[in-house]
Amino acid sequence: MLIRFGYDLTFGCLQPTPMVVMLLTHPSLAPSLLRPDAIHTGPAMAIEDHVDMFGNRCGRLTAPSGPLRMWCDAVAADSGLPEPVDRSAAQHAVADLPADTLAYLSGSRYCETEELGEQAWKLFGDGPTGWDRVQAVCDWVNANVTFGYGHARDNKTAHDVFVERTGVCRDFAHLAITLCRCLNIPARYASGYLGDIGVPADPNPMDFSAWFEVYLGKSWYTFDARHNRPRIGRILMARGRDAADVAMTTSFGAHRLTSFKVWTHEIQSLDDFDGLTRDHVDPLACHNELSCQGLVSGQHLQAALPAATR
Repeated sequence: MLIRFGYDLTFGCLQPTPMVVMLLTHPSLAPSLLRPDAIHTGPAMAIEDHVDMFGNRCGRLTAPSGPLRMWCDAVAADSGLPEPVDRSAAQHAVADLPADTLAYLSGSRYCETEELGEQAWKLFGDGPTGWDRVQAVCDWVNANVTFGYGHARDNKTAHDVFVERTGVCRDFAHLAITLCRCLNIPARYASGYLGDIGVPADPNPMDFSAWFEVYLGKSWYTFDARHNRPRIGRILMARGRDAADVAMTTSFGAHRLTSFKVWTHEIQSLDDFDGLTRDHVDPLACHNELSCQGLVSGQHLQAALPAATR
């Protein structure tokens, strides 16, 4: 299966503004890219690449005063199969966990394990362990949290979601991650593209997406408390402890997102790919006012694109 994916974003800055962007696919996807996911800009400028402490590809640039357009249009090969399910994947004793998973047991900016530990054990402590325990967490979050774009805000934490019972996919992921960590299951945040492949089309405008991964049976597995089913064609961009580690734009000065468009869909062949060009301007205004507001970032403020909304 071939999947075309990309974005077309426009920012406005009042003055030259240093930025770090996480708009590239994860290095693990490199072998599957049939058309590169390079970041294009208008006006053209140099972007310095680096890899962060979590293994994510990042770009560093200084946005000029005035409008800055960033876009990408790429193609990846995919197996076309749903994500694997392994109900035999066992939960590890904490003493047996690899050292590099331990950071994903602790609380983080949006995942306050100290606030939800007692609730997690009340809800899931007497149930199954391993895969079935994580699935029980996803089932509970999916059934008890109401999805809606109007519920998004950039400072919403897992505890807020537990109390308010509303959110977008980033919030579903944060709550599920926190509950898993409280149950001694390493869990990490993931973001990227998720198209409507193999499922009914979502009438809402396409957006970036958020899900999570857990460590069971000596492997990391993908779970999605928002959609709560194995999906086809997920394209990973970044991983971290929570959304703070994978902010798609981090600015060191004020900026505003003025247009936003994301796409990811199946194509039949590379002949169907014409590539987005500098002259192609087809931006879709942010479909949710709160999401737009969440992208206004000030000095040293990480602004996660409404990636975590669909």
